[in-house]
Amino acid sequence: MDFSDKIAALAQRIAKQKDAIETEEATKTAFIMPFLRDLGYDVFDPHVVMPEFTADVGVKKGEKVDYAIKLDGKVVMLVECKPCKGALSTQHMSQLYRYFSVTEARFGILTNGIVYWFFTDLAEPNKMDAKPFFEFDMLNYRPAQVEELKKFATGNFDVATILETASILEPVRKVLESDESVVIP
Repeated sequence: MDFSDKIAALAQRIAKQKDAIETEEATKTAFIMPFLRDLGYDVFDPHVVMPEFTADVGVKKGEKVDYAIKLDGKVVMLVECKPCKGALSTQHMSQLYRYFSVTEARFGILTNGIVYWFFTDLAEPNKMDAKPFFEFDMLNYRPAQVEELKKFATGNFDVATILETASILEPVRKVLESDESVVIP
């Protein structure tokens, strides 16, 4: 099964199961872990996917991000999860923002298992941008978005390539946001 087929199969499963999922933990198990698996990450290997990764922030000790994705022993992505029944919000984003600044990760993902917001630090190094450079909705996506998502898969993951894409997408997004007649998918 190729990558786009895996994403399509997971999307169908999410559509069928989303109403039965009540908690963040259930969201992680039913939707987010399979998503990470489909990206090629071994969710059962703590050298690759570390659950409850400690990201201490200032005086706040014991702060934990839901998942840290590691490649070659280095944290490259942080994943902060929320229950699928709720929409993602700036409040959730601020939690990921805090974690992002105290790790070596270049990418942060905020998700409710259905919608995935991808962040980086284009504006200022080691400071997560205020807006995601890429959004992926498992229940409403286009083939071109699957190709962008594929850049985060283990065999394709390249920080420079993703940052280049992010730097291209950000100004386009700003133009689209300033034009109220354009609907951003």
